[in-house]
Amino acid sequence: MESMRRLCLFSFYDPNGVVDDYVVHFLGELTRFVDTTVVYVNGDLRPDARLRLAGVASEIIVRPNTGFDVLAYKEGLVRSRFGRDYDEVLLVNHTCYGPIYPFAELFGEMERRECDFWGVTAHKEVTPNPFTGKGTLPYHLNANFIAVRSRMLRSPAFRQYWKAIEGKATYQDAVLEHEAVFTEHFRKAGFTCESYLDCNTYGTDYPALLDADATLEDRNPLLKRRLFFQEPSHLEQYSVDLPRALEIVRRTSGYDTGMIWRNAVRSAELRTITTNAGLTSVFPDVRIDAAGPVDRWGRVAICAHVYYPDMAEELLALGDNIPCPYDFIATTDSIEKKIAIEEAAARHPNVRKIIVLVMEQNRGRDMAGLFITCRDLFLGDNYDLVCRLHTKKTPHLHTGRGNVFKRHMFDNLLNSPGHVANVLDMFRDHPWVGVAVPSIIQMSFGTLGHAWGINRTRTAEVAKRVGIDVTFDPYTPVGAFGSMFWFRPKALRKLFAHEWQWTDFEPEPYPLDGTLGHALERLITYAAQDAQYTTQQILCRHLAEWNFAMLEYKLQKLTSALPNADFSAQADFLYAWKNAQYRSEAMPVISRPAPPLSRAWRELRAACRRSLAHRSHSLARRFRAN
Repeated sequence: MESMRRLCLFSFYDPNGVVDDYVVHFLGELTRFVDTTVVYVNGDLRPDARLRLAGVASEIIVRPNTGFDVLAYKEGLVRSRFGRDYDEVLLVNHTCYGPIYPFAELFGEMERRECDFWGVTAHKEVTPNPFTGKGTLPYHLNANFIAVRSRMLRSPAFRQYWKAIEGKATYQDAVLEHEAVFTEHFRKAGFTCESYLDCNTYGTDYPALLDADATLEDRNPLLKRRLFFQEPSHLEQYSVDLPRALEIVRRTSGYDTGMIWRNAVRSAELRTITTNAGLTSVFPDVRIDAAGPVDRWGRVAICAHVYYPDMAEELLALGDNIPCPYDFIATTDSIEKKIAIEEAAARHPNVRKIIVLVMEQNRGRDMAGLFITCRDLFLGDNYDLVCRLHTKKTPHLHTGRGNVFKRHMFDNLLNSPGHVANVLDMFRDHPWVGVAVPSIIQMSFGTLGHAWGINRTRTAEVAKRVGIDVTFDPYTPVGAFGSMFWFRPKALRKLFAHEWQWTDFEPEPYPLDGTLGHALERLITYAAQDAQYTTQQILCRHLAEWNFAMLEYKLQKLTSALPNADFSAQADFLYAWKNAQYRSEAMPVISRPAPPLSRAWRELRAACRRSLAHRSHSLARRFRAN
């Protein structure tokens, strides 16, 4: 088949009118195979975004955000007189990253296939239809990338189909109007269809999403964005392995995954993306990249708040595990302590430069020390990576709990030279990582599901004050709990740029919760997210082993008390009880023989059973969203 003349109608939507790198790259690669690219923008488009699109689009049309991509396609088809000057029209939207593998492979293969329309991936037939609960959802091409050839473009049936399209107000109705019926409609009308990847070779109904890793092994050029912000329990239900998919991309493709992360952090809640993409690293005490250079880590520093000078040596001993010279920066509250800290640091040959600053006021503790006293150091682009520490004694806790908390911070951040080398290599090899935090402290602490405490409202107020605009996780943020973490100063620039005042911070005696410091502690990772950096959770091996065992025990003990073994159904069950305001009559009375169940409990149990019965249907419905 001779090279085709192609028109691409590209439907784009971003709630903030932003065009990310992945879109520019996608369209740039596509233009090698397309003669004309018309981008239809649903909703607003920022001026800088328009300039970015102008470099890869023949034309940009901004339209009202109605009808989803369906009405954008209709408008483009009508305007182009159904592509009468082209051999093939591509209907493509923004919901995938790519090309993971060169588009030359896709177009080369599909030009060899005789058909009237084709797509990259397809959805299997499903009975009953998950959208309606009855009938059959027919086999259909996924609507994120469909090509239509001239015989079908010029047919009366094609024109009549689009003339009947009205555009729907809800996503489900839009899918039922177009995506779910387009393929079947035209096959019945006598047109032939092909899919680049055969959905029947995979184990699920929706391979592009649920078998993403397997399709990448078959060189699927597209990776669904939804994988990064889909509710994690839905992916868990089908064992969707996004980490493996990303590893396949890393090993077999030249695609710059930094484009994925810069977009994904704008689209997903932080804990969701951390869970789905497996942004947790367990590092051994031996450097993984044993032959790697040590001169590419950049300028490294420890920045410590040293209120207890008797702990300075403990912090400096941790610093000895940094396998390169580093600057030791400290804040404290008196000249006497400053002298003692400087003397201790001078005894450590790995310390390149000693900077000890006395805070103007003993107010705000470690957070004021970081964002007021050290502000100029980190706004001045003096360092590439910084490890934030402080002398943690937690005198309000008994010794065991306090020591477990301290070791959780110290060991996960600076456990050994090999461990620290792995952390530094991670930052070197993954420029999109802005912050590395120990996994949430949960050993004897009630943080899981409740880590906001009383601080969420205050944190939101502070975020607004400094111009951080991201969606907070609902229950347990991925946070720098204990306020110790590794960071790139660039990732926290908004927090350093704000001119904090000493009076912003509460005076001594410092409250145990609800302070500005507690809000900032929870805002660290969201500041990085706002700056389009990810956060990596890091653990050393021995603490990962202990924490996993304890988490496994906690989960199995909780789940054993619930009436079934399906996690998603259990969560639905518990939230139904929560929404019932934990009424006592909604709980069963455990005795022998069991008394009749109360009406409230029967209702809850019935809701749980309904949830189980319709689980696959509801999940499929959620997955269908682009």
